[in-house]
Amino acid sequence: MNLALFDLDNTLLSGDSDFEWAQFLISKGVVDRVTQEAKNSHFYEQYKTGTLDIHEFLDFQLSPLSRHPRRELDAWHGEYLERHIRPLIGAGARALVKRHRDNGDLCAIVTATNSFVTAPIARLLDIPHLIATIPAVNAENGAFSGTPRGTPAFREGKIERVESWLESLGLWWGSFDDSHFYSDSLNDLPLMSKVKTPVAVDPDDTLRRHSSEMGWKIISLR
Repeated sequence: MNLALFDLDNTLLSGDSDFEWAQFLISKGVVDRVTQEAKNSHFYEQYKTGTLDIHEFLDFQLSPLSRHPRRELDAWHGEYLERHIRPLIGAGARALVKRHRDNGDLCAIVTATNSFVTAPIARLLDIPHLIATIPAVNAENGAFSGTPRGTPAFREGKIERVESWLESLGLWWGSFDDSHFYSDSLNDLPLMSKVKTPVAVDPDDTLRRHSSEMGWKIISLR
């Protein structure tokens, strides 16, 4: 059995699901465009340079979820999925996922973006497992608190979360003949260095340079 792990944003998607969610909320008049876009740019620049403070970012990312009833958010998500996400899924990404699934590999998305935004996307991509940052929820009414629960699935946190998930299945890294991780970002170097077969997908400059030096495969899904 092999393991296939996929980053989501700018890897399986030709865009960023969290950015698109913010754009969707702007279009609904839920958040202020100027403030949201300024913050998005600030955090994206940090992300590109590998200096993102994940907890500061999550305070910003999860805050809008806490201001609206879950039923309303769920209804919005269906609209967001059709307008913003489906157009970002290309034939190359679908073919890659299908190849691993047809091979019988254990497949999971591993993403820092929160599970409310990404779980329906994982289903759309026909990937059965999702390891994402978890937004805390009130068990009585499903409302979001605006804070994360547990370790965010970011940088080294992705390794921790993947290992906990594998353990819950009675598995570990040594359970697999091969393990793949597909990503576009330098922020995923920790998990890419953990798997047997790291694959850079339309990578940023730092990851492309590192992948070339290490002899890692580089592909495009665009």
